[in-house]
Amino acid sequence: QVQLVESGGGLVQPGGSLRLSCAASGSIFFSNYAMGWGRQAPGKQRELVATVTSGGSANYADSVKGRFTISRDNAKNTVYLQMSSLKPEDTAVYYCNARSSLYGTDDWGQGTQVTVSS
Repeated sequence: QVQLVESGGGLVQPGGSLRLSCAASGSIFFSNYAMGWGRQAPGKQRELVATVTSGGSANYADSVKGRFTISRDNAKNTVYLQMSSLKPEDTAVYYCNARSSLYGTDDWGQGTQVTVSS
């Protein structure tokens, strides 16, 4: 099983930027996992906003396309989410996701709060 620890959340003004990090650990081969970031705002369902395959191919939800960039460093077992042009509606708890079709697993971290407010 993979353990995921997010960091980098906080309070930022509209139009600002933040970079989230997620460190994966456990008896894993990180490169066997597709990684992603999801978020959940109060009263809403969790949504997956960005994913990156083991080979580095990225996909984004329409709500963040052009503003967020996901990347991974397989040597460091870490995935990042660079968020720019942040809006108040981006306020949510952001969760790291690790998914493996090889192992049949789908794991989430504990989350980090991102608040966009003036």
